[in-house]
Amino acid sequence: MLGESGYNVIIFDNLSAGKREAALGKPLIQDDILNADAIRETLRKYHISAVMQFAASLSVADSVIDPKGYYQNNVVGTLSLLGAMVAESVGRLVFSSTAAIYGNPVETPITEGHAKNPINSYGETKLAIERALQHYDRAYGLKSICLRYFNASGADPDGLLGENHDPETHLIPRALDAASGGPPLAIFGDDYETPDGTCLRDYIHVTDLASAHVLALRSLEEGCDSTAYNLGNGRPYSVKEVIEVVSQVTNKTVPCVVSAQRPGDPAILFASSDNIQRELNWTPHFNELTSIVETAWRWYQVNSGKTFVVKK
Repeated sequence: MLGESGYNVIIFDNLSAGKREAALGKPLIQDDILNADAIRETLRKYHISAVMQFAASLSVADSVIDPKGYYQNNVVGTLSLLGAMVAESVGRLVFSSTAAIYGNPVETPITEGHAKNPINSYGETKLAIERALQHYDRAYGLKSICLRYFNASGADPDGLLGENHDPETHLIPRALDAASGGPPLAIFGDDYETPDGTCLRDYIHVTDLASAHVLALRSLEEGCDSTAYNLGNGRPYSVKEVIEVVSQVTNKTVPCVVSAQRPGDPAILFASSDNIQRELNWTPHFNELTSIVETAWRWYQVNSGKTFVVKK
């Protein structure tokens, strides 16, 4: 979407979790975010004017098991990036943050002003960078917009890209796999204090996320102050409701097994995205779970069982 909006895109990735084909022909520098010298060289060579930071470990469950790795990658790595940006006078950053910074909400829908009390190290690492960015703005003039994702989901409607993690941790692709003959879907807890006992989450389509990033970048270019926005649809769905929608879309049963709750999982997370809608005129187009699952299902039918496929 950046390319379609007129931007020249350079990708910097160590490919530890990403795939080269996902660059879709854009220049790719394979290196690590901890290598500040390589980042500085890239910023100089390509005359970079703004950065979007997506390089982070992102599994809540893994962050509980491996906080050291999460702090190293998400905090130390991002500070390496920020140092390189300051050194090369690159003063605009769109930062990929998360709803996990809020922890267990005391009121819903969650607004940007809600108390920040993460209950896992993933959320803690993202919040640490959000706080650091306030100081980088005051000290160095580095302007940033933090975009707090709720549950990113779905696939590119044109079939270019879709979810293909190894191992897969996201609910919708795991449910699609279970419906298609894969292992039964594990439901992590059915004893939460929610209407049906399973977690409630706010699902936001990746295309709507992408459009928010373009709007955030344009806002920074226009001289906006540093800020943060929630990105969600404002409608929570339980795990069981997601399973029901997957079953309807695929016309298949989703075999399930109930497992224990995962440490670090809040019972309820859903967003108020009123601020970005009002201030940046952002509008989510995939605002129903059925339409989100349909895009994921179309991509899955073409690409399941393959290492990675990009539509030509």
